[in-house]
Amino acid sequence: MSTHRRASSRFGRHGLCLGSVLIALIAAPAFAVDIDGRVGPDEWRDAQHITDFRKTQPLNGEPATLATEAWILATPDGLAVAFRNSQPPSVPRTQQRVQRDFEEQVDRINVMIDFDGDHRTGYNFTVSSTDGIYDAIVTNESVFNADWDGNWRHAVGNDADGWSVEVLIPWHIAPMRENSGEVRTLGIYLDRIVGATGERVAWPLASFERPRFISDFAPIQVTSFNQSLLAITPYASSLYDVVGSDNEFDGGVDLFWKPNGQFQLTATANPDFGQVESDDLVVNFDATEVFISDKRPFFTENQGIFEFTTPSDFSQLLYTRRIGGPTDDGAGAADITGALKLNGSLGATKYGVFAAEEADTVGRSFSAMRLVRDFATQNLGVLATRVERPFLDRTATVVGIDHNWRPTARWNVRTRLIGSDIDQNGKSTTGDGATVWADYEMDRGWRQQWIAMHFANDLQINDAGYLDRASTNYAHWQINRRFTELPIDSRYMSKDWRWRVSSSYNDRGQLLNHRFRISRDSKLRNGSTEYGVLNINSAGIDDLLTRGHGPVKLPPSFDSYFEFVRPRIGNWSYLLELEAFSGGLAGNDQVGYTVNFEPAYFISDAFNVYVGLYVESNPDWLVWQRENLIGSFDGEESHLNTGFNWIISNRQELRLRLQAIAVDADVRRGYRVDLSGNAVPVDETVDDFTVRNLGVQLRYRYEFAPLSFLYIVYGRGGYEQANGRDDSAGLLRDSFSLRDDEQLLVKLSYRFES
Repeated sequence: MSTHRRASSRFGRHGLCLGSVLIALIAAPAFAVDIDGRVGPDEWRDAQHITDFRKTQPLNGEPATLATEAWILATPDGLAVAFRNSQPPSVPRTQQRVQRDFEEQVDRINVMIDFDGDHRTGYNFTVSSTDGIYDAIVTNESVFNADWDGNWRHAVGNDADGWSVEVLIPWHIAPMRENSGEVRTLGIYLDRIVGATGERVAWPLASFERPRFISDFAPIQVTSFNQSLLAITPYASSLYDVVGSDNEFDGGVDLFWKPNGQFQLTATANPDFGQVESDDLVVNFDATEVFISDKRPFFTENQGIFEFTTPSDFSQLLYTRRIGGPTDDGAGAADITGALKLNGSLGATKYGVFAAEEADTVGRSFSAMRLVRDFATQNLGVLATRVERPFLDRTATVVGIDHNWRPTARWNVRTRLIGSDIDQNGKSTTGDGATVWADYEMDRGWRQQWIAMHFANDLQINDAGYLDRASTNYAHWQINRRFTELPIDSRYMSKDWRWRVSSSYNDRGQLLNHRFRISRDSKLRNGSTEYGVLNINSAGIDDLLTRGHGPVKLPPSFDSYFEFVRPRIGNWSYLLELEAFSGGLAGNDQVGYTVNFEPAYFISDAFNVYVGLYVESNPDWLVWQRENLIGSFDGEESHLNTGFNWIISNRQELRLRLQAIAVDADVRRGYRVDLSGNAVPVDETVDDFTVRNLGVQLRYRYEFAPLSFLYIVYGRGGYEQANGRDDSAGLLRDSFSLRDDEQLLVKLSYRFES
């Protein structure tokens, strides 16, 4: 019997009994704790004391290397959790300051809560050893979305022997089902990560590396408290357009009202979605749209109820970046008049209602309705969306049904059914889709996964949602093996291998490709991570390249990728990415590559600078021209990504971000695609082309109070595409002269609570 199985058995006798015996955490109604980072024995004397933390990185269930304790206590003001983390001087302790929603490998703790105990939505609260925070919503068992920011309290204390954390999570932070008794059942998970080694220890023994994560949270009983909140956040902004010598003033308000645990209302009037956040620059010549996450506060607040995804990458039925996106008449970004969101529960049924209205005669109307019902080992939900687009004389209605089934501790099965009905210019078009994916956890680190997807040719969900392509019939079988018992002298802490075979056809029965994939995800003992993947693709077709003018036959190809991330050691950290691939019409006869290297130097724990350089060579890059004409190009692409981060304090930061992209595409020749899908050489003119793209943002942020900010943002950018040739280094240098936009934005928002 392996060590992992023995550890699981010990935990099974003493810990898995949580499934039948709930922990009582009954707090005296008048008792409270002082969130100051000092875990006083008197204030935590009535708390549940947790000491049995087990290793989940590596995932072997062994006791923690460093002693870790936690306390859980329900108070009228919220759920209070404290950690005491032993860390002697022999184990380096990170002093690095981090931005909100940081991803750096630093010493930190996590508190995750499933407020309804129904395994559907979790809330993640992270605190670093320097009191930096990260918060996220967890859906679909283990999918984290850090776009959401909550208002919760936290404090850190440090001493020679270790460090301590106290957090207080208000009851009003999330909607909760009605509870008629004196106690409420929550699901909870606690963990601690040691930055210098990457070791993660947790209670209970649950891991997001397994198919089930939220379902494995420990059920606990706490005193049932009811907490109301009214929060009003007005804003005022001034935007000066340097290029147009124009000044624009604006103002609006966000409203959050939670009269009780079963109902929440979020509303916004004349919201300002100015660029206080900067998206990554993208130059995209593909037929599919690039997915961009949404960080706008109204759309991230309690959005978990509307989560409806499929195994297709980034797919979702409600993609809020559509709202306020490019107008249907192509005149720029749409203005939003207002938006409203209701979340609540009626008994065991949760509901969500969403509506948003864009301004002017070309403005769109968005609405969505969500219902979810939880049962003992499964839950069932329905999501309906509707978008009215008067400029296009188009109304889009989409309905999805989702079912999540957890028959045993080893199985997790998720099923989705989708239907769309598009009415445009008096003509109705319907489409359907269905997906199922099943995960099975075996012994000794083995797992299996099966996925099947069907999206009809006429399925259309992108009026309100996101799907990179319809017309898909896809299936794969994957087997995984996790290795956690590696020799102590190995540089690796754990390795996770995956082998996958898949087939993909469009809904006309044409083969897109068969694929064999092998990948490995590794964690090193110094906190670094390593990932590599190899895909071997059969011959097939590309039915999107010509934008509806016929599929193109493609020969066999391969693509491989390697990533190494080294966290800060001394004054340096870095990211290295390497890729080799074939493709196009040449298949394996031509091989391209990419290299991305981004080091960061820490001048101090609060200030770092970084310079990243990305280069790509694609010797047979296919780019659509018009109708069934495509061009084969020898493409070169270069990126410069540089800037600095100065975390002046946990309330104040200054950062610079500069991105420049240069593309040089030298034509090899043009092709017409015949009725059989063959690319036939032609003498028609296909031009060489170049692209330059620039984005610069200098942003100062000061947090007056929780979720109350002053932003001062300078931004500049530009884009230029031209015919002809140039070298990518010269193009990258010349991109700094671009100045399509140059703006200075000052925005002040303040959250009033009662």
